[in-house]
Amino acid sequence: MHVDHHPLIQDFPELRDALHELRQSDNHFARLAGEYEELDKRICRVEDGVELLDDVTLGGLKQQRVALKDDLARMLKKSQGECCGACGG
Repeated sequence: MHVDHHPLIQDFPELRDALHELRQSDNHFARLAGEYEELDKRICRVEDGVELLDDVTLGGLKQQRVALKDDLARMLKKSQGECCGACGG
């Protein structure tokens, strides 16, 4: 079975420069981005059958990945001067 990775650059190609800049200048962003990428790789290993994990735990990892991506997206948009939606505007 073919499993797609979800690298940040693939999901936010228009923010390539911002991704690079934040990784260099913001330790919190860099740490979260690293966590996201490691989590994505682990999920892909499980889905490829390389690593065994029960469905409930895999579902939890996928929820963590979505939450991390949401946090990273907010940080990226904020760095670009865009409203993240949390302000209601």
